[in-house]
Amino acid sequence: MSEARKHILGAVRRSLKREQPTAEERRHLEARLADPQAGLIPARGRRPHDEQLDLMEEMLVELSATVARLPGEEAVPQAVSDYLKGENLPPKLRLAPRDDLRALPWDSQPLLEVAEGIAEEPDSTSLTGAFAGIAETGTLMMASGPEAPITLNFLPENHIVVLRASQVVGAYEEAWTQLRRRFGAGVLPRAVNMITGPSRTGDIEQTIQLGAHGPRRLHVLLIEDGPGAAADETQTPAAGNGQAD
Repeated sequence: MSEARKHILGAVRRSLKREQPTAEERRHLEARLADPQAGLIPARGRRPHDEQLDLMEEMLVELSATVARLPGEEAVPQAVSDYLKGENLPPKLRLAPRDDLRALPWDSQPLLEVAEGIAEEPDSTSLTGAFAGIAETGTLMMASGPEAPITLNFLPENHIVVLRASQVVGAYEEAWTQLRRRFGAGVLPRAVNMITGPSRTGDIEQTIQLGAHGPRRLHVLLIEDGPGAAADETQTPAAGNGQAD
């Protein structure tokens, strides 16, 4: 541990009036971390999966996001073009550098300009995947990594997310369980972002303003990929769980 980190953590402990845990306390904490227990899950998070999909869409719409349900991945490029045209947005897209998104039939949309990588200031629209969709609140869980730069989640004013039906779970506890399973015990990606609707604030005269500190539009492409499909297999942990900024 670096000296700077020791100093910071020491200051936190002193402010909390806590010392280093005893050996017994450490064993207790390690046992809890090794076997995390779910809290009370609301009934809305324990619905059958087809009802979870409907709830996910309902909550997203209630949160001022928009949703398009697609029969398969091949429909994504057309849906993206239709969305950009319908919102009168430039036909330009910054794509997360993921193999599954890269492999989509973008050639079917010759007027759409597609580039990939981290978001840059001129980018108006990004397209990413997601790690999970949490139906009880309509929240998207985003796990950072080389194939998922977090700048794509926040910098462009318009964020399009490809979410597979198999990635939708009922409650937060299920999403965290999947994250632990994917990355391994005691390991997390560098950043986990929870996105619940477009960016908004009510600080200015108590009037809701969209796009205050992130995208003003969130559009989710919910893909029916069958009950047996695995969730987001392309977002595997890279060495060191690094993140492209």
